[in-house]
Amino acid sequence: MSAEQLLAMRGITKRFPGVLANDRVDFDVRAGEVHALLGENGAGKSTLMKMLYGMMQPDSGDIVVGGEKVVLRSPVDAIARGIGMVHQHFMLVPTLTVAENVALGLREGGRRLDLAPLRRRLGELADAYGLKVDPDAHVWQLAVGERQRVEILKALYREANVLVLDEPTAVLTPLEVDQFFGTLRSLSEAGKGIVFISHKLHEVLDLSHRITVLRLGKVTGQRPTQGATREELAHLMVGRDVKLAPDKTPVEVGANRLEVRGLTVRGDRGHMAVKGVNLQVRAGEVVGIAGVSGNGQRELAEAIAGLRKADSGVVRLDGADVTTNSPGARRIAGLGYVPEERMRDGAIGQFTVAENFLLIDHAHERFARRGMIRRDAVRQHAEQLVNDFAVKTASVDTPAATMSGGNIQKMILARELHANPKVLVVSQPTRGVDIGAAEYIHERIIAARATGAAIVVLSEDLDEVLGLADRVVVMFDGNVQGELNRLDCTIERLGLLMAGANHEPV
Repeated sequence: MSAEQLLAMRGITKRFPGVLANDRVDFDVRAGEVHALLGENGAGKSTLMKMLYGMMQPDSGDIVVGGEKVVLRSPVDAIARGIGMVHQHFMLVPTLTVAENVALGLREGGRRLDLAPLRRRLGELADAYGLKVDPDAHVWQLAVGERQRVEILKALYREANVLVLDEPTAVLTPLEVDQFFGTLRSLSEAGKGIVFISHKLHEVLDLSHRITVLRLGKVTGQRPTQGATREELAHLMVGRDVKLAPDKTPVEVGANRLEVRGLTVRGDRGHMAVKGVNLQVRAGEVVGIAGVSGNGQRELAEAIAGLRKADSGVVRLDGADVTTNSPGARRIAGLGYVPEERMRDGAIGQFTVAENFLLIDHAHERFARRGMIRRDAVRQHAEQLVNDFAVKTASVDTPAATMSGGNIQKMILARELHANPKVLVVSQPTRGVDIGAAEYIHERIIAARATGAAIVVLSEDLDEVLGLADRVVVMFDGNVQGELNRLDCTIERLGLLMAGANHEPV
């Protein structure tokens, strides 16, 4: 192993029943570099990193740290070898302070750790790497970006030389991403090795020094970032050329099909999550709603769909007031809805694909007669939708829970679009979805736009919003913070609005 390598994984193989998760994978991390790990869901990224962090062990192959072959039986072993991991879902105790979270698991001679020197050391690390955070603040008081800094400080306090970051920008605003990347560059300049796992190709190209791509458990490419392109990386991930942005032809825009006036909606904890929002969407138009998670987008979508009661305000579909209508009545009026939580609100995992297609049409005379389901008609309908929407499933009798997230999403979208809705509300259309499935979902949304549907897309992925939307509405703290025509829209302007700056609520 060369002197500049901090660690190397050689010939790593890991099998699960019926699945070869990693197939003789080679991967290494060098001092002073950001090494990006790319791949679709199920490509083997998480499995590989779990073995590096001691959460599971390889069936064969070697892990070499600092020139020494090691066996990492647990995260404790990995931490002792200078390997730290920041998970996508933070591992912090909200009721404890920053310093107390960092101290968790640490002991001095069996006694409780003295927090005074720990606080001083945290201050030194924060100053060195731009990780400003109050060590005495309780975690529940911190913003998402600050919590992420705490996770990194935890790893640095334990003297990590290699940091594994799993989808670290998924919950950050563009401004926070810029600040975060500055921190990562400082860490790499100080000689740390960083593994950056992300599905956002532009971030990988912006930040990393090297890129390794996995597909179906195998390495399909490893190269310096300089000279790499998004198109090339997408091809390595999927095995074919991928359209990274949908083709949008001009469409004649019609009258308002969805109108929201003065809508106020409470969240799950009784707080006012949507505060007097106004929104209009016309036939043949896609309106993207952007914002950091938790700023009222989910509650707005559920109120439009009739799943959450509005405190005040009006929702109109094609001019008809549906504010007090049930979800079923709104569907009859022409509303289609793809929820944020696929398996909670959009599908029933134990039901077959055919049964999930039938959820909204079970009483239709085509599928039921005298209270009895017409099985042949249901199967024919399901097979047609599976074929038309490229849903990959062993059969229409397969339980939905056994399919990938991308295919579940395509199944739900097929069910909603088959009804030819006048208004379609789609929340997080490609969250957790493979790049190939995302391409297909985007194409179907744009095709619905061409038929005259009025479409609302709620997404935390700004590339997705910019690729689909004709207009972009930004929500902050339950308000519409600003509205931009797509031609005037940039990541920078969106980032300011998402952070609550630049515009007054409208």
